[in-house]
Amino acid sequence: MRIKMAEADTSKDQLEEEEEEDGPMEIEKRKKIFSKELRCMMYGFGDDQNPYQESVDLLEDLVIDYITEMTKKAMECGRPGRILVEDIIFLIRKDPKKYSRVKELLTMNEELRKARKAFDEIKYVSK
Repeated sequence: MRIKMAEADTSKDQLEEEEEEDGPMEIEKRKKIFSKELRCMMYGFGDDQNPYQESVDLLEDLVIDYITEMTKKAMECGRPGRILVEDIIFLIRKDPKKYSRVKELLTMNEELRKARKAFDEIKYVSK
């Protein structure tokens, strides 16, 4: 019995080591998603042109956590397994700044879609 428990402990330790090895690599891959954009935003809001990497990493962690939490909440409030724009709007409806920005971006997206469609129609008619 003791031998089996020792083997189980050894296997458990090996699994934990493998998980620890995967963890930091996954974090490093994740760290570079918004790095360039965040640097530009930080500069636009008054930070140095080349902000500290630690600041960018911290801000990126906050952004990723926010996106993850909003996604989870949107999955819970809407259709199971599916996120719709209306779900996001529902979640941010009480924050006036975010709500107005989302409405502005959706309106702009619709205008761009109509402009592209009109441009494509003119392009096909002229041929």
